[in-house]
Amino acid sequence: MDSVKVQLGLTERTTQAIGEVLAGRRTSGRANLLFAGPAVIASIAYMDPGNFATNLQAGARFGYALLWVVLGANVVAMLFQALSAKLGIVTNRNLAEMCREQFPAPLVYAMWGISEIAATATDLAEFLGGAIGLSLLFHLPLLAGMVVTGFITCAILMAEKGGFRPIELIIGCLVAAIALSYLAELFMVHIAWGAAARGTFVPRLPNGEALTVAVGMFGATVMPHAIYLHSGLMQNRAPACTDADRRKLLRFSNLEVMIALTLAGLVNMAMVVMASGAFHAGHPDVGDIETAYHTLTPLLGAGAAGVFLIALLASGVSSSVVGTMAGQMIMQGFVGFRIPIWLRRIATMVPAFVVVAFGVNATDALVYSQVVLSFALPVPMIALVIFTCRRDIMGPFANNRLVSVAAILGTVVILFLNTILLLQTFGVSIPGLPGAGSRMSA
Repeated sequence: MDSVKVQLGLTERTTQAIGEVLAGRRTSGRANLLFAGPAVIASIAYMDPGNFATNLQAGARFGYALLWVVLGANVVAMLFQALSAKLGIVTNRNLAEMCREQFPAPLVYAMWGISEIAATATDLAEFLGGAIGLSLLFHLPLLAGMVVTGFITCAILMAEKGGFRPIELIIGCLVAAIALSYLAELFMVHIAWGAAARGTFVPRLPNGEALTVAVGMFGATVMPHAIYLHSGLMQNRAPACTDADRRKLLRFSNLEVMIALTLAGLVNMAMVVMASGAFHAGHPDVGDIETAYHTLTPLLGAGAAGVFLIALLASGVSSSVVGTMAGQMIMQGFVGFRIPIWLRRIATMVPAFVVVAFGVNATDALVYSQVVLSFALPVPMIALVIFTCRRDIMGPFANNRLVSVAAILGTVVILFLNTILLLQTFGVSIPGLPGAGSRMSA
């Protein structure tokens, strides 16, 4: 028996151990860690480089006033990631595969096209974010930073050949690096904790411009690729044979979603708090990553600026890896076609190189990519709500009335905010709101 265990890879050992937990043969507290991974990977979508610019702008301009927006957006994100995981667990299908099975072919191809464009836009933002962090940290030209970032992400993606567990552990370490970096930042700035608490739990908008920023923060929080990806990560990770097993998996999954996205929410709050403490009093005009870095150095020292860039680099690399994985899953699910992961990585790098080669400002490119995501977001959200509400698909695990109402309301709110975001971006005048120009989060 020992020789068999030695031959098992990390993923096989994890799958075997999960089966023992489901069968009741393994009950230690450490057994819960076996189920950790999918939600941690999905949570990267809520800490990617697009969030940096928006949260910096929110903290610099409005102090702690918009922390409640981060909290509200995170609650909605938890709901949809939990629903995505549930779809994968119950049906052994990911969201893209379910769309292919349930919808007519013309609609499926249209959804695939929209989702591929969204995946490319996501990867553009994430890849550029990592390259910006690398180029600033090591004083490299941006193009050189992009090349190095590409090699790093390709190397990490190769770990997927060993199964799901190695990639989960690598992404988990990068998430920890982001979280620890912002924890360190909190010790470097002065924070008015009372004001921060009020900003978190007392909703208010100081002025019309704050509403514009809040729409950007909230309206683009739920990411299309994260919704697709989470269902795929769960569908075959620990196949359940009975409804009792599915219920156990759902309990573990929901717990992990709560923990992982709570951490992601706290990191986003830390971004706002750090920006408020560092910039609000004397530098409220800070609104992009490069300016924040160059402003942090004289204010808090090279250490604080370096920690900021480490977090950005870890965010860019990890989210780029996750974005490539999601793109592969979207293609395979919608049309049953798969290309080598390294080829997809190279293909999704091309738009970023084109953007930089044509002299487009990197931070502006991050913003424009989020506009594309706003167009694509309704596709997975509406499909997910439809499928998880249908008893013929989910059986006894179909959403109850409360969850259905919450999911529908969450979809309506996100779509409404994205509509406002798009109108502002294209300069359409909205009564009571200022014009376009806000930074958008990812």
